[in-house]
Amino acid sequence: MNRAKCLAAVTLPSLLSFAQSPASTRAQALVKQAVAFAKQNGLAKLIEETTTPRGRFHVNREDALHIFIYDGRGMAKAFGDQTGPAAAKSRWDRRDPDAVMILQKLQRVAKNQESGWVDYKYANPATNLLDQRASYFEFYEGHLIGCGIEKAGD
Repeated sequence: MNRAKCLAAVTLPSLLSFAQSPASTRAQALVKQAVAFAKQNGLAKLIEETTTPRGRFHVNREDALHIFIYDGRGMAKAFGDQTGPAAAKSRWDRRDPDAVMILQKLQRVAKNQESGWVDYKYANPATNLLDQRASYFEFYEGHLIGCGIEKAGD
């Protein structure tokens, strides 16, 4: 067996397992619901429903999954775990500990396929540990609408 086939045989089952995990399935469904909502009601209404405490896309206590929305310049527009407007600063140059520029990577992938998964590391403020994360996103009207999950405890 050549090296490429061996690598595929080893990694493909874990990729498929991740792609079909409960958290990744829920994250992808949440983003698809958010994009459908934006198409029907507009992006401004989606942002409102993401940042309003009783909004449809605002995180509840039982579920840590939440939507994030960035414009094409890396400006945060909404976080589903925060209320009110997102801080008006660009996160375009934000890097993970491995120097992966997360939003730029999301934008590159979005330009090529309009949706997908991007892996990165995240310093978890609650635990002070480095989490392996993945975010599913869709590109809609120049905005990234996404949801991140922890890969380890998935």
